[in-house]
Amino acid sequence: MLQPGDEFRHTFSYTQEDVNTYARVSGDTNPLHIDPAAGKASMFGRNIIHGFLGASVFTKIFGVLWYADGHIYMTQNIKWLKPMFVDTQYEAVVKVKEIFPEKNRILYECAVYDSNTKEQTITGEAMLMNKKQYVW
Repeated sequence: MLQPGDEFRHTFSYTQEDVNTYARVSGDTNPLHIDPAAGKASMFGRNIIHGFLGASVFTKIFGVLWYADGHIYMTQNIKWLKPMFVDTQYEAVVKVKEIFPEKNRILYECAVYDSNTKEQTITGEAMLMNKKQYVW
């Protein structure tokens, strides 16, 4: 049974092909994401991945990896702290912050860290309902 403080960690990275696909599907074709010359000329010195692509790791965690059967996403708030780059390893961490047993809901802290520098790139919270898994 999940308790406050329980956490799940997932290591991931994105390729430029992933970014290009996301740009095509989302319609966000900002050159900062897909044009090497624009990336090189930017303040980052290279292309950055889309913020929502970086944060999409949480939907993977809650949709497939962490007590996934029956999850319903209620809310997600996100704050981007640092840019993320292709071919860089990151670690996503979701941690049980608060449990609402009468509503079968859990509030999670959500974070992403650069695996090499340990710098946090994303912070936020997510509220999920699960009437199959969140039963106390």
